[in-house]
Amino acid sequence: MAIWAVLFLAAVLGGALNSVAGGGSFLTFPALLFVGVPPVSANTTSTAALLPGVFASITGYRADFPKERAFLSWLVGASLIGGLAGALFLLGTPEEAFKKLIPYLLGVATLLFIASPSLSAWFGRTEEHAAAPSPRAIAGIAIAQSLIAFYGGYFGGGIGILMLATLGLMGMRDINAMNAVKTLLAGIINTVAFIAFVLARNIVWPYAVVMLFGSIIGGYVGARFVRRLDQALVRRFIAFVGIVMTAYFFIHG
Repeated sequence: MAIWAVLFLAAVLGGALNSVAGGGSFLTFPALLFVGVPPVSANTTSTAALLPGVFASITGYRADFPKERAFLSWLVGASLIGGLAGALFLLGTPEEAFKKLIPYLLGVATLLFIASPSLSAWFGRTEEHAAAPSPRAIAGIAIAQSLIAFYGGYFGGGIGILMLATLGLMGMRDINAMNAVKTLLAGIINTVAFIAFVLARNIVWPYAVVMLFGSIIGGYVGARFVRRLDQALVRRFIAFVGIVMTAYFFIHG
């Protein structure tokens, strides 16, 4: 019962954090490791548990998508290909090798999360939608998105800020539109990875189901109540968790 309670609570908090500021995997992934799930399966199960919250966020941003949407098909295609490739690469990674990568992956994700407010502010200075991106910009962003999607399918922490950065480089300036596109692409990456994990039978379903319900509850509570908290305090808490988890796995990994 203690294991179920820990996983459920981690999923509730993870879902709530994702609905507000992101970083839910900083709680669900380590929680699965701590209860004895092997590293690769912990990553796949964490992805499955948090997936419903991504779709809830997409519906919340439905009114913010840019008016010029032709370029989205290229980014969707890059996300599908990159996400699937990353997921398959994860499934082919030996458990011990992935375990050695954990502190580095968590460290990169934590640094990206800490830097995200400054980067988001820099890329979202103006309020208006940028003009339609040029074909050269679309080609460049599609290549960058495929690399980000590969990382997302493999691990996933910090892909949001990476996508915001590349969308800004493409010429987008409306931060709400950028978040809408980012959330859609993240949903595609996580979905294709989830399908690959299901077909490979690499999800610990008893834990995943319990955490899935927890993440739904956390996302609902987060949307209604956690937004009332000081957002700077919430972000500091997530960053603190990421730093502690990174240090722990560097020492004990």
